[in-house]
Amino acid sequence: MAFKNYDTIEALMTIITQYIHNSESLAMIQKAYDIAAEMHKDQKRKSGEPYIIHPLNVTAILAQLRVGPDTLCAGLLHDVVEDTPYTIEQIEHEFNRDVAIIVDGVTKVNQLKFVSLEEKQVQNHQHMLLAMAKDIRVVIVKLADRLHNIRTLDAMIPEKQVRIAKETLEIYAPLASKLGIFVIKAELEDTCLKYVEPKEYSRIVGLLKTDSTVRMSNVDKTIAEIRKILDTNNVSKYDIKGRVKNIYSIYKKMVTKNKDFKDIYDILAIRIIVESIPECYQALGLIHANYTPIPKRFKDYIAVPKPNMYQSLHTTVISSNGFTFEVQIRTKAMDDIAELGVAAHWAYKENTTYSKEREQFEIASKLKWYGTLLKFNEDQDDSNNGADDYVESIKEDILASQTIYVYTPDGKVIDLPQGSTPIDFAYKIHTNIGNTLVGAIVNNHIVPLDYHLETGDIIECKTNKNSFGPSENWLKIIRTSHARHKIKSFLNKQNKDVLLARGKEAVDNEFTAQKVKNYLLNDEFAGQTFYKNNINCLEDLYQEVAKGNLSPKTVVAKYLGDVDIDANTAINRQIEKSQKQLETNSETGVIVEGLPNPMLHLGSCCNPIPGDKIVGYVTKGNGIVVHHINCNNISGFESQRLIPLKWSENITRKYPVAIKIESKSDMNLLLDVMNVVTSSGMSILAINAKNNDNLTTIVKLKVMCQTLLDLEHLIVNLKKIKSIYNIERDNL
Repeated sequence: MAFKNYDTIEALMTIITQYIHNSESLAMIQKAYDIAAEMHKDQKRKSGEPYIIHPLNVTAILAQLRVGPDTLCAGLLHDVVEDTPYTIEQIEHEFNRDVAIIVDGVTKVNQLKFVSLEEKQVQNHQHMLLAMAKDIRVVIVKLADRLHNIRTLDAMIPEKQVRIAKETLEIYAPLASKLGIFVIKAELEDTCLKYVEPKEYSRIVGLLKTDSTVRMSNVDKTIAEIRKILDTNNVSKYDIKGRVKNIYSIYKKMVTKNKDFKDIYDILAIRIIVESIPECYQALGLIHANYTPIPKRFKDYIAVPKPNMYQSLHTTVISSNGFTFEVQIRTKAMDDIAELGVAAHWAYKENTTYSKEREQFEIASKLKWYGTLLKFNEDQDDSNNGADDYVESIKEDILASQTIYVYTPDGKVIDLPQGSTPIDFAYKIHTNIGNTLVGAIVNNHIVPLDYHLETGDIIECKTNKNSFGPSENWLKIIRTSHARHKIKSFLNKQNKDVLLARGKEAVDNEFTAQKVKNYLLNDEFAGQTFYKNNINCLEDLYQEVAKGNLSPKTVVAKYLGDVDIDANTAINRQIEKSQKQLETNSETGVIVEGLPNPMLHLGSCCNPIPGDKIVGYVTKGNGIVVHHINCNNISGFESQRLIPLKWSENITRKYPVAIKIESKSDMNLLLDVMNVVTSSGMSILAINAKNNDNLTTIVKLKVMCQTLLDLEHLIVNLKKIKSIYNIERDNL
């Protein structure tokens, strides 16, 4: 199928009336043309043609995709708001809200003003994708608009020709591919290649012409043979045709895979179209029974469709005379979708009522990547990523040309860019799975987290809620921008939380040391008192204290002002301090309400430290054992023996804590770990390491630290060791 050019409304209406017969719909389309013709009547294109020729041909492309009346009207009107005094409000008043929404979406893509070409391109792509997420019809109109503009590139100066062609190859052609609209994709690619790589384009065209006679002779002979095979085996209703690979696809194989023209098997392919899916597999069996199949060249896109809904069986075979050719087998419905993609699935049907919302939902359920885009845009609203990061994410994750298809354990197909790891897979499933990932099992075998997934892999994610989350090293091995943004967000929040907690703890300790109770710090105090330090809120204050840029003594002094403390106040504070010390068990730092000196022991199974949520278990004859609230042993305890506990506020001792580190095998790992622990001001009680069969090293480390905050600070520093994948508390 190829799109034709049309110069008159009468020619356009001959296409439209083939599938739209409703008189009101046809009158609305005629009205849209009349308004567009009137508004553009004094305008010319660069080619010298009347401007109305452009919206006329954009709409002709849309009509050949069999879109609905609203989209056709939007095609005719898509430039009037940008180039004439006509307004969106007038469109909504004269037509309806849907037409206005589509025109508005296309207009916003084109109307953005930027300070540089690079910024314009980035922002243009971002807004186009956002518009598509709101209404996919916007991008279909935009693709038709771009296709007709590409056809008229000859009227542009060479610099613009190359720039527009490159932009089209980078964004618009992949979008057409993702929507499955092959006819638009192929024409965009081939036409743009002519401007971007004119010598290569001419060379391939020449090779095709030179080679076509021999190849077509072989194809015609093979088609006759296949007809005889199908007829003999009672395959009654079928169609067979030859398909020539588009020029850009040949160019990509010659460049990216360094192949010679003669080594590309599928330049000419034979397509067999049958009535049903069982007949697809029957035809495949007959082809393999009569020709020699080439190993590893069979692909079943019927059982596992591509994300753009493409379905077909592909196999490459060798004929008796040594001619190698590809065979594609599919049903008529599959063939329509192969050519027109989502447009074929949503071809307009009169007397069928559906809402835009229902259409969007059903498209998202069919086009898996479109559902991903909807979710991606929701996440984008909550992030601080710039426009260039956003577009890079779309290009790498959603528009990636090389895609693999992997499975969840329950058989759900997940598409990822080639080179993706189990980490990318985990974040594609859910952010929380990525943040708690500690290992992966692929095809029933444990693999390292930097393992490159392949099509057909079945992946099971191993998670642990007590994991300290992703490390900075993950950023070096992941493939998708989506995972990268999620990991960076986690690490930034983690670092910020650690700083806030350390700063608050330092300030609170200083208030306690000066016997000040019932103090209230807020954003107003922080901003007004320390504005010269570039502090605007309480969080800024705590972070500056944690970084050592502001002393906690200065904060307390500013809070108290110049108020003198009299002798009675000082005596009362000393009494309070003595009473506070009396209620604290000096050995454990744990308080039991109502018991001034209980017999307490810290559980060696979970090694709780100040900052952990804790619970006490009353043993028979051995006092109270303090456990971490998530200790594995708690589930086996008698509930009536569990009592609430809390940590004291004036703890000075240190506690043993065990952590487990998972890392790639590295001869310097233990030395790096010991250096980080020492530089964090902690001492090592025990350390040992062992290597697993999958080249992963497990390090068991026991250190002495004062609080959970100190441990978290250590974890942040340990995560900077490049070989470490995961860190978690041991025995929890």
